[in-house]
Amino acid sequence: MNPNTVHHRPPTALTSAWRRAAARLQPAAGQVKPLAQTARTAARHQADKTRAWAAPQVERAGQVLQHSIAPKASSLLSAAADHVDPARPRRRRRRVLAGASAVAAAAAFAAAVRSRLKAGASKATEAAEAGDAASGTETAPESETTPVAGTDNGQRSPASDVRDGGAARTS
Repeated sequence: MNPNTVHHRPPTALTSAWRRAAARLQPAAGQVKPLAQTARTAARHQADKTRAWAAPQVERAGQVLQHSIAPKASSLLSAAADHVDPARPRRRRRRVLAGASAVAAAAAFAAAVRSRLKAGASKATEAAEAGDAASGTETAPESETTPVAGTDNGQRSPASDVRDGGAARTS
């Protein structure tokens, strides 16, 4: 019989053939069903036993991998990443030097300002001490005293007029 001829049969003929085959296999299926359930139970039991044996084996294998192979693999991956990574552009040293010189200049400026402030404060202190020493030993009349630097208050004394070449007041 040609396999192509089976397709030309009417659908009713195919269904009837399947029904006859199923009717013949029904008693055999009834006998095989309990055997299949027993086999399935035995297979589950064997699978559980195998899994119970395999779990510690897998655990040991994981520890071996973690302690011996993983560090090597990690270093290999790091080295590969270094090779794959593109070269970074060099930093411009000019920028670093410019920044460092700006900081140095600012520090020098601050030191100069600080020294000038200290020098000015020490001169004022010395002048005040000299003024106190002079006034303690010798007192001059009010009309002839010269003002201390920075305390002129817009008034001129007769002594300052004489020093500046101006005419001295007589009264």
